[in-house]
Amino acid sequence: MVNERHLKDLLYEGFARIGKSLSSPKRLEVLDLLSQGPKSVETLSKATTMSVANVSKHLQTLTNSRLVKSHKKGNYVIYELADESILDFLSSLHILSERQFADIQQIKQEFLNDQFQLEKISLPTLKERMENGEVLLLDVRPREEYEKEHIPGAVSMPIEELEEKLASLPSDCNVVAYCRGTYCLMSVEAVELLKKKGINALRLEESVYEWKQFANN
Repeated sequence: MVNERHLKDLLYEGFARIGKSLSSPKRLEVLDLLSQGPKSVETLSKATTMSVANVSKHLQTLTNSRLVKSHKKGNYVIYELADESILDFLSSLHILSERQFADIQQIKQEFLNDQFQLEKISLPTLKERMENGEVLLLDVRPREEYEKEHIPGAVSMPIEELEEKLASLPSDCNVVAYCRGTYCLMSVEAVELLKKKGINALRLEESVYEWKQFANN
């Protein structure tokens, strides 16, 4: 006879393995970075300001819980999300956290909206204006993230190259900048720089993932 209690215990122990691996803020940040595309330990170390050794430990935990996988590329080990369903999970986690914790919503409001006071653009409006040729969409993420996946029609202009390439932008164009999503400040930096140079610029809060969700509905 099947021991139902024993099976349930095994089942929830399995679920808990995922939960335990997500208990570190830094591991969640690593997953968010990997959601933009594969990265080496060294790249993740620079992005998270952690040592290579610490990043490696976090990646080992995520690998053991089968959230990430890796492969060799020359002298480097490249890590990526183990399954695309993890993108859906991370998005749901962000939404749930904002709904359940007022302080997260407050941080988002005060830091991203009140402090920078940038004008945003919605996905439907962006789509309409792009179709009408009214805006230039800039992807200010690292080039390898753009090459992995980007919003159709976007031009790659990594944030560190933006200032030196401003002269290549049409003087009368309206620009929209996007990066890794709501909590990424590269697009904020880009819009501020563009505005200082007299270019009309807006920020798209959403990421490539959210664009795909919108475009497929």
